Amino acid sequence: MKPSPFLRPSARLLLTLSLAFTAACGDDDDDNKTPDAGTQTSLYAFVAQVSTDTASTSYVVLTDKLDPSTPLSLTNATEINGRALGSGIPKSGAIFVSSSAGGTVTRYNVTANNTLEKAGEVSFAGKAVTTIGEYQNQFQFVSETKAYYFDGRGSQVIVWNPKDMTVTNSISLPDMTLAGSTTTFASNPLRVGTKVLMPLGWRAGAAVTKQAGIIVVDTSDDSAVVVRDDRCGYVRDGIVGSDGQVYLATEAYGAAEKRVSGSNPSVPTPCLLKFDPATNTYDKTFFKELSALTNNGATGSLLAGPNGTGYLRVLDETAYAVQPDTVARALASAVAWRWWKLDPAAGTQATRVDTLPASTGSSFLYEVDGRTVFSEFTNSGSTTNYRELTDLSGKLVATHQGLSFSFLQVR
Repeated sequence: MKPSPFLRPSARLLLTLSLAFTAACGDDDDDNKTPDAGTQTSLYAFVAQVSTDTASTSYVVLTDKLDPSTPLSLTNATEINGRALGSGIPKSGAIFVSSSAGGTVTRYNVTANNTLEKAGEVSFAGKAVTTIGEYQNQFQFVSETKAYYFDGRGSQVIVWNPKDMTVTNSISLPDMTLAGSTTTFASNPLRVGTKVLMPLGWRAGAAVTKQAGIIVVDTSDDSAVVVRDDRCGYVRDGIVGSDGQVYLATEAYGAAEKRVSGSNPSVPTPCLLKFDPATNTYDKTFFKELSALTNNGATGSLLAGPNGTGYLRVLDETAYAVQPDTVARALASAVAWRWWKLDPAAGTQATRVDTLPASTGSSFLYEVDGRTVFSEFTNSGSTTNYRELTDLSGKLVATHQGLSFSFLQVR
């Protein structure tokens, strides 16, 4: 779920942005010291996007501290034109940066001084890619020599080598495209054995298309297939249940559209589906309305929890009142979505997690030192917060100005 493109920081905010940050990696003397290889601390890369009405600029910020009381700094950040994404294998010492400004991916290696050093580029222009956008996890890394890029505009999966920075293959998937609709990807694709599973959603303008889909790529032979289901739409979130089955749910935007539509029968009902990753088939006998699992609240998104459980997002209308003129995008972006825990394999009702605060309907999860954090967009999309999910406290872990659709622990 993306915040509205119309909710942008003001020019005044952009002018004062650099003054709002303080150094996160120490002073210049500390930066020039080479850490002992046996005592190196963790290092994190945040990619912050700041926008005006006409352009976006992104900054790759490195920090060895996750302290919400110490704002991150853009002063020594790596500036990238456009909306940038950073991806890679966690703790590998490298980050791969792409941008909406072009079809090129740049590899940066982390130096001993906690800075980024360019280490090669690969262009996807030969596969007709002119811009790279949406989400970090459209890049899936199998090993240091093999990765995938899921390209919705070209209806293909590009296979490339992150070590040699070369394109090695592409997999054409015309079934990824629905006439009259825009293809969107899951923010948290799944890995089951040798398979990468990428749920799909489609929109016709702002309207959710009644179609579910999932791309299954077998990394052992680079074969791929798109599997569809027509019982509901915008099914972009999923988890692997304790029974080994994949459970897929309508994302929060789809739930928001259903809520503001009233009784309009053309808007798909948010649902929960079951998919067998061994046979690549949907269970046609399994269909649950999401609201029926949460006392009839507007419900969307399904994020992974421990031991095959997951978390649904449920709108708290005491925190955000729905009006006749409320639009789905604003509702999905409101800081009003509660967390409810679900065990889909057990077939039980979801239960509210009272210790987690309401946040935006975002479904971005990141791994940090063995813990899971989630991001939220606040202040009309001008600030990104990272909060603790593992211990269900929701405590603030880090924060920065601008939007962030990617984070990576690089060491």
